[in-house]
Amino acid sequence: MPRLKEFLLLHGIIFLWGFTGIIGKLLHQESFIIVWYRVFIASLGLLAYLWFTKSRFSVKRTHILPVVLVGIVVALHWITFYYAIQISTASLGILCLATTTVHVVWLEPLIMKTAFQWKKLFFSLMVVAGVAFIARDFKGDVLLATGIGLLSALLAGIFSVSNAKLSQTIPAPILSFYELTTGWVGISLYLLITQVPAKMFYLSWSDLWWLLFLGLVCTSFAFIVAINLVKKLGAYTVSLTINLEPIYTMILAVVLLNEHKILSIEFYVSAFLIIGALLLNAWLSRTPKEIIS
Repeated sequence: MPRLKEFLLLHGIIFLWGFTGIIGKLLHQESFIIVWYRVFIASLGLLAYLWFTKSRFSVKRTHILPVVLVGIVVALHWITFYYAIQISTASLGILCLATTTVHVVWLEPLIMKTAFQWKKLFFSLMVVAGVAFIARDFKGDVLLATGIGLLSALLAGIFSVSNAKLSQTIPAPILSFYELTTGWVGISLYLLITQVPAKMFYLSWSDLWWLLFLGLVCTSFAFIVAINLVKKLGAYTVSLTINLEPIYTMILAVVLLNEHKILSIEFYVSAFLIIGALLLNAWLSRTPKEIIS
């Protein structure tokens, strides 16, 4: 296959994204400290990329406020995502994140001025049903984690649709750089105002290596490669394959964290329902142009 290399690289990138939830469990830091380091390291990585490619950093004044707001939303999304994972499981966190599609359904008509699609709403409700099924008996920290995970999905929906709008006029690497930098500044201001003790920033060698991997490989590198893969493989192929991220995360959670010992049969039924809805929706939503690509 002439494009086998690109397909393997795409799966490698999605595997890296699936690994980000696992790293949240492996790191011995509070969620906001993890995100502070992640956006800082990723920003430096993107800065280096933009500098080597001699990209222009200019952004229109009318775009500054939207970019700043989306940057804050991105930071809040990651903070809530990692917090949900830390007080529950990586598998639960990624399943809650799957409900992002629900919010995309109603946000797209508002932000992108597109027509409302009832088909997408149907599949999104299937995802919600899957999460509701597994969460019906949750109590305590697990119930709290589910709520925070769903909030993280809402934030993910907001920045995903907003970025789709902003990327029409701002190159994706530059947009991502400014958003990550804004997120880092926002978290830094919060840490200064709340006077977080300096010892909270202490990193073991293990934490340092995981954060470098998370920021440079899973964020900066993966983002840049994904942009190029969309150009070569087509938007549909990439978007369809990305729906495999929950599967990769759950496989990694079983292998690395032994989460299969604490997950019930209801969890796997819900996972099957959610992932099935995502894949079926992506398949039925394809266009002739995307199929050819």
